[in-house]
Amino acid sequence: MNLSKYNQYLPTILLLLAMVLWSSSFIALKIAFRSYDPMVVIFGRMMVATLCFLVVYKRVTRLLVLKRSDVFLMIFMAFCEPCLYFIFEAKAIENTTASQAGMITALLPILVMITASIFLGEKTGVKGWAGAILAVVGVCWLTVSGAPTEDAPNPVLGNLLEFTAMICATGYTLVMRFLAPKYSPLFLTAVQAFVGSVFYLPILFLPSVQFPEKIEFIPTFAIIYLGAVITLGAYGLYNYSLKYVPASRAASFVNLIPVFTVLLGWMVLGEVFTPMQCVAAAVVMGGVILSQQSSYGNGDNAESAVKQAEITDQKNGAGMR
Repeated sequence: MNLSKYNQYLPTILLLLAMVLWSSSFIALKIAFRSYDPMVVIFGRMMVATLCFLVVYKRVTRLLVLKRSDVFLMIFMAFCEPCLYFIFEAKAIENTTASQAGMITALLPILVMITASIFLGEKTGVKGWAGAILAVVGVCWLTVSGAPTEDAPNPVLGNLLEFTAMICATGYTLVMRFLAPKYSPLFLTAVQAFVGSVFYLPILFLPSVQFPEKIEFIPTFAIIYLGAVITLGAYGLYNYSLKYVPASRAASFVNLIPVFTVLLGWMVLGEVFTPMQCVAAAVVMGGVILSQQSSYGNGDNAESAVKQAEITDQKNGAGMR
């Protein structure tokens, strides 16, 4: 598919859809964790995603030319996310609200901005650094202002664990930005699901993991939704978009996750923000918006990424069809 005419529209639409799906994952996790052990939920999610990819195995591996030098990067990518990322996020969701966890994800664009400037050569201006500092202040404020509830017994610990998950997501984004122009997004997402399944299988047999005594419909449906829709859909859309836009620009869309998560948390779980948390959230969003202003102006990098991705698609037939 030639994206020359649509490079300013299609990646944006796909990223928006990915953010909506990712926002709903916090709600689905919260529902699943009420009945199942977090490790059972995550393994189930990975297995559902792996089974979905087995259905489209031929399409995923069609015309695949795997470079040996990229294998280590793929393993590292999957180790960052979903392996370590989901462990930290699962423990975070156990201790904080879905809404607050969604707010912590607002730090991801800043972390990607900083590391992308170091490893990918993406430039960051004064506004970018000022926004990064402001957002960190807002996140600290949000963290200490959290009040314990039945579903959030330790919001300070939960928010800290969610921040650690964002560090893992940063490593995943940088490596994916490097690999995305070379390989099919479906293949890279399948690697994540398969490595995640292998990683979490032995964890199920730890003494601390509790197997469910009975199967409940809604939590089970949440697991299927996480594997089939979030892993296959959200990661697939995000991975595909990284073929055509710089890492810092793609990560900036994560700013929308807190907004969507708060709305979904209110609609589905009945969660609310205190006035102090609302102000802290506004500080986070203001800092993130300020930090991302310069990244959107980097049109040359975006256009170059599109051209390179189109050349790769023509060579290996890995484009969206």
